[in-house]
Amino acid sequence: MIIVITPEVCIPDETKWINQMFQEGLDLMHIRKPFITDTEMETFINQLDRPFLSKLVVHSHYDLAEKWGISRLHFREEDRLDGSYVKYAENKMISTSVHSIDAYNVLGKEWEYAFLSPVFPSISKNGYGLDKTILEDLKHRNNPNVKLIGLGGINKDTIREVFDKGADGAALLGTVWQDSDPLNAFKKCRDAVSLYQ
Repeated sequence: MIIVITPEVCIPDETKWINQMFQEGLDLMHIRKPFITDTEMETFINQLDRPFLSKLVVHSHYDLAEKWGISRLHFREEDRLDGSYVKYAENKMISTSVHSIDAYNVLGKEWEYAFLSPVFPSISKNGYGLDKTILEDLKHRNNPNVKLIGLGGINKDTIREVFDKGADGAALLGTVWQDSDPLNAFKKCRDAVSLYQ
C-alpha cells in the first residue's frame, strides 16, 4: 500500500496531480490541511474526480466527510489519546499516527492502520529524525490487528527497505511534493515497490 499525504498549504495544480496519481494506482490520499476553511476544503474536494473520493482520508473537517461520502478519517496522536475519535470509530474507517513501536503495539482493533515515523530523517520537516529513526524498531512489531505504514524520509531509493523491514505500506509527503513533477516522483516510488513484489 502506498499513501500520499498532501502538503499543509495548497500548491498550484495540487488537485490535478492528485487525480493523476490516482489514475496511476495510488492507494490512498490523506488530505492534511488543518488551516483551510470549510469552504476551501469543499472547493478542494470538488476538484477531485468522483470515482476517487472513496480513496480520500481527511485529517480535519470531519463534518464535511459525511457530506462528501468520505468514510476514512485520520486522527493525530493527541486526538487518539484524548478519545475524540471514539464517536467516529463505529461507522468510519479510522487511522492514526504513532511515534514509537511500543505505542503501535498497543493500538486497538478499531484502527485500520497507523503511521509510524520517522523511518528515515524527514524530507519535509528540517531536522526531524536526524537523531533517531524507528526503522530498526519494526522488528519488534507484535500487533497483528493494525497495519503499519512507515512514514518519514521515504523516497524511490529507500521505499523498498521499508517493506523489507516489515511495514505493510509507505506514506509519502516530501519526496512527492518537493519534486517539480509530483506525479513522476510518485511513479518512481510505485515502480520501486512493484519491481520488488
